[in-house]
Amino acid sequence: MHSKIGRSEHKKRQTEIQRQNGVLHRKPEQDLQRLSEQKKKHHIHSSSTLLKPDLISSNMLRPLLFLFAVSGLTGVNGNLCTVTGPTVIDVNGVLNSVSDRCEYTLLHDQNTGLTLKANFLERRRRDVSFVDSLTLVLSEFYELQLLQGQRVMVAGSPVTLNSSVQTFTGFDLSKDQTGVTAGFSVSGVSLSLFFDGTTAQIDMDFAINGAHSGLCVDSNSSSSSRLSSDTSCQEQHVDPVDDTINCPTVTQQCNILKSAPFSSCNSKVDPQPYIDACTETMCKYPDVDGLRCQFLEAYAKACENSQAPVQNWWTAAQCHNSQSMCEQQCKDHEFCGDIHGNNDCRCRAIDAHQYTDQNRLGGPTVCKDNTASLSLVGCLLKENGIDYTHLHLNDQTCKGVMDQDTHMVTFSFSSDSCGAVVTTNNSQVTFTNAIVTRNSSSDLITRQDKVFIEFSCSQPKPELQNLAFNILDNSVEIVLQSGEWKYSVTMKAYSDAAHSQLLSPKSDVRLNQKIWIVLETEGLDKDVVSVVTESCWATSGNSSSSTPRYDLIQNGCPNAEDGTVQVMGNEGQQLCAGLSCWRSDRSAETQISQIQTWSSSLDQHGLDSLDDFHGDLDQPSEW
Repeated sequence: MHSKIGRSEHKKRQTEIQRQNGVLHRKPEQDLQRLSEQKKKHHIHSSSTLLKPDLISSNMLRPLLFLFAVSGLTGVNGNLCTVTGPTVIDVNGVLNSVSDRCEYTLLHDQNTGLTLKANFLERRRRDVSFVDSLTLVLSEFYELQLLQGQRVMVAGSPVTLNSSVQTFTGFDLSKDQTGVTAGFSVSGVSLSLFFDGTTAQIDMDFAINGAHSGLCVDSNSSSSSRLSSDTSCQEQHVDPVDDTINCPTVTQQCNILKSAPFSSCNSKVDPQPYIDACTETMCKYPDVDGLRCQFLEAYAKACENSQAPVQNWWTAAQCHNSQSMCEQQCKDHEFCGDIHGNNDCRCRAIDAHQYTDQNRLGGPTVCKDNTASLSLVGCLLKENGIDYTHLHLNDQTCKGVMDQDTHMVTFSFSSDSCGAVVTTNNSQVTFTNAIVTRNSSSDLITRQDKVFIEFSCSQPKPELQNLAFNILDNSVEIVLQSGEWKYSVTMKAYSDAAHSQLLSPKSDVRLNQKIWIVLETEGLDKDVVSVVTESCWATSGNSSSSTPRYDLIQNGCPNAEDGTVQVMGNEGQQLCAGLSCWRSDRSAETQISQIQTWSSSLDQHGLDSLDDFHGDLDQPSEW
């Protein structure tokens, strides 16, 4: 077995180190005295040895690890801790489970500061967590991380491993198809870690005493062992019961650990904690991603560690004698699991829930700067058997782009590209496109499911724009009220044709003085949308329906009965009109005269324009 070869190489490495230290044939009391002396020396010189960590060799690191050896010479050797899925079996064989997604201390040594931490995350269900990574910290400068996909980081930098044992700043590392093995050894005392992405096993060849704490020492100490300061990791989720799980059948399958060939090890390693861990997890989590075999393998490795290897258990348990890794590195919201018979990056349940709960594959649509975009979740596409490279917009040349940092696939189009369809109704202009499967004709035979995901962006009806003048005899007080549209529409009054003299509330305007009114929009695509002012009129009251009413622009043209009105531009994104000021004879004091406009949107490809707008701007007659 691959794991046995890895352990054998580690043993050889430990023996070599022991021989170099000259302690293979010393008596225990002599060894203890030597350890005590080295501990004192290390204490005296520790501050100087840590000044330049880049100059520290593996030999210089040994005194630091020696402290760890001293703390373990008073008890029984051969302590094994197993973490499988959400369960922890401590050195005393006591089982407990982690029910949240926090980081926990598995082992802490007060004498040396050594800390082994494990982070738990959910997978297919929100209410079941799995051990996701291990972090071993020896000092400020020595940190080892065992991550998903057999990735290993030493002091924050990735390292490349193979089946041969390699030493990186004091850590002996190797990996094979079963997982990653890491350890360190000094004077016959060693600590070894094994991690395959679902199961972690910690072999502690030293005595456990009052200086040690963590879940591996006491699996019931979850409250004191929890490290995460962010309480959101403790949030509890409840998923529907999986009615495909038959708990009595699961229990029977887990109890195989009491039968041959596992029974040959039962006298060495108690199978009951492993059976309970298997049953407790798989009565609520489906038997997928080789989970059942993971529990059986954890017991087999514990037997191997106790010199009682179980022979040919893979065949007897109907398991595969290997664990395939995902070809690509899964992101934080993903994990490596089975998708249609192949290992690939699946979505973690909590992140996916926001989409699957609404029967979506991504979104929402993002509308910005005349561009619409929709991002789909790469792992959800895979789980639904959709190859994103087979998808495109209405225009087959417009395809999705995958972000390699997030595995999100984004489709985007502008208002006049990728086959966008422009439609109008009585309130807005809408730009629509669709994500479809390549060659989606029903006449073709294909392995790809048909996909049709429509998304759109719209530009709403503009709000009423007012420009009011209070005309008192021959002096004019101007009040400019500027409304706000989705796409920045402004109406301004000027006293000159060059539009350089903006009229303010303190400006004086005389009767029959010519003024220029400019209505302008910003943010619309001028190649697709035109703004046309159909009607403009003045009233003596502050209401568009009040009387008397005086029409200035009708059907987009100046009132023929008023020779002072000139429309100088009424297309594209701007209206410019010139007119002479007047007053109403409704009363001795002139009332407010109000100019109101209605802007309609025209499609450059021949969409119908507005009919005459009559009265209420909030309810135009038709597009």
